[in-house]
Amino acid sequence: MTPFIAELLGTMLLILMGGGVVANVCLGKTKGHGAGWMAITTAWALGVFIGVVVAGPYSGAHLNPAVSIGLAIGGTFPWCDVCQYVIAQMLGAALGALLVWLVYKDHFEATDDPDAILGVFCTSPAIRHPAINFLTEAVGTFALMFVVFYITGGELALKDSNSTLPIGLGSVGALPVAFTVWVIGLSLGGPTGYAINPARDLAPRCMHALLPIKGKGGSQWGYAWIPVLGPIAGAAVAAMLYYIL
Repeated sequence: MTPFIAELLGTMLLILMGGGVVANVCLGKTKGHGAGWMAITTAWALGVFIGVVVAGPYSGAHLNPAVSIGLAIGGTFPWCDVCQYVIAQMLGAALGALLVWLVYKDHFEATDDPDAILGVFCTSPAIRHPAINFLTEAVGTFALMFVVFYITGGELALKDSNSTLPIGLGSVGALPVAFTVWVIGLSLGGPTGYAINPARDLAPRCMHALLPIKGKGGSQWGYAWIPVLGPIAGAAVAAMLYYIL
């Protein structure tokens, strides 16, 4: 397992679960149709969890170009590795979106709403206001990135000593990131659908444009720059604030 493969597989699992829950809730004739926002935000958070579990030991489990760029700006990740991470994340997200389409292919054909079909692949604003939509994505990603900088490993305090002993948290170490994504979705996800991840939005949007989906409508490319640049801006601000502090 190389870092490239880890980022590809981790991001694929993230999109498979995240896109999968949107398909289950929004597409026609599914068992989970109409389950609602709580189901969507919970599955996205748990999708992050399993992605981090798989990729964490090998790549650090960024699974998000904004995270890779933010860590590089903050001085905790080498710039020379950013490009390969971003490519792996984009490929993994595209593969995850393809798998969602294959699993739910019959249900895509049973859905007449092009917005519901598009929502399986990428985000769109509830109210289109580019400046506010951009700010929403930036603020959400700022919260994610700032928390990521402060996630630490577990420690045991040694008796009768001022020193501590680091302990490995294993897969449990993925929980803080999952909880952070969950609360961002519940609190800040309403206006835009909380992409907070350029790969999560751009690569599946490309798959939406390429796949032969009946009645899918347009891919809303005029909005596509917001869930790409907004998260990168938010991660950059979080990284600079972390660096200053």
